[in-house]
Amino acid sequence: MPVSARTLTLVDLALPRAGLLTNLSLVVGASLITALAAQVTVPVPWSPVPITGQTFAVSLSGAVLGARRGFLAQVLYLAEGALGLPVFAAGAAGAGVLAGPTAGYLLAFPLAAALTGALAQRGWDRRFATMLPAMLLGSVPVFILGLLQLSRFIPADRVLAAGLIPFLPGDLIKAALAALAFPAAWRWARSRGSAPGA
Repeated sequence: MPVSARTLTLVDLALPRAGLLTNLSLVVGASLITALAAQVTVPVPWSPVPITGQTFAVSLSGAVLGARRGFLAQVLYLAEGALGLPVFAAGAAGAGVLAGPTAGYLLAFPLAAALTGALAQRGWDRRFATMLPAMLLGSVPVFILGLLQLSRFIPADRVLAAGLIPFLPGDLIKAALAALAFPAAWRWARSRGSAPGA
């Protein structure tokens, strides 16, 4: 079934005839990229939540692959970690991580990828003015579920300082980088005549 302009993502543009095996490889690949990004870790001394590259990989998986494949990639990532593969931050693994203070952030990853992917499928990734909010909106479920779970482990008056404020500058920088890169990729594709106008 051909992909309409409304649902075209960058990977659909690059691989217009992707079959089941190719799509499965994309999902697995995105889960592994998230696992690698999780190893880029900066501890926050006053918080059990480290700064990692995970959320950037999560949002990018949605923006590149679209809502469905991005969602599946992050579900697979969580399954890998729950089954004992050292894919969580700093090589952590096991189902216990999904019940700890960072569990809310992790469990929101499929929702974040799906949201960013759904917006990309609607063309939000083709202009800076829309890609920037698309990336920032993808962080919303991560922070909401993350803070809810974190509040079970630390006092309420420390939740925002431990689970939100340290991560905002990095999120803004990552969103801006994506907002520059994606429209540039679409402009390049259009210049080669391989992408529809947007």
